[in-house]
Amino acid sequence: MATPENDSLFEAPPMAEQERMVEAILFATADPVSIKELTGRMPHGSDPAEALVYVRKKYEGRGVQLVKIEDAYAFRTAPDLGFLMQKETVEVRKLSRAAIETLAIVAYHQPVTRAEIEEIRGVSVSRGTIDQLIEMEWIRFGRRRMTPGRPTTFVVTQGFLDHFALENARDLPGLKELRAAGLLDNRPPPGTLDPDAEDDDAEDDDQVEMFEDTPE
Repeated sequence: MATPENDSLFEAPPMAEQERMVEAILFATADPVSIKELTGRMPHGSDPAEALVYVRKKYEGRGVQLVKIEDAYAFRTAPDLGFLMQKETVEVRKLSRAAIETLAIVAYHQPVTRAEIEEIRGVSVSRGTIDQLIEMEWIRFGRRRMTPGRPTTFVVTQGFLDHFALENARDLPGLKELRAAGLLDNRPPPGTLDPDAEDDDAEDDDQVEMFEDTPE
């Protein structure tokens, strides 16, 4: 039979203490942490979702902000202060035009199969292009399509969203922003290129320094 003493063991900590716990966990973890993970680490009866609301408000306008990335949360440097850390942390990643286009197609059409990527681009996609984006952890395998052959699909990762400061794929920029970033150009529409053309990264000298690692 439960007693008042036993009941007290399962009482949730005060919300102020829960806020401190959420702060501690997020500051100690580089990767975004989901509410489910927070619940598993915090005392029984805690409400990390409510604590996150207070923590997010507390850090509004500060040098470090609490951001949501898909269904997880993380502390990140305020966007307008990122330049302060660039000297120490910038790492330029060179992507071929083929890789940039493939990444954009996955981001905007996910889940998308390799055949669909090739149809949109108008040329075949080399395995090296897909492997590079997977190795960078910007795309990953999605669910197989329930169609003949059950082809694999590709989707962008949480790391991709985190890198570009996006909460989810719906926050992707429009055509104007993509052209400004060099992700779109004035190439012929898909289907007008040679269908037998091979996408060979080894011979693709049109490399663009588009993506840089920015500080967290």
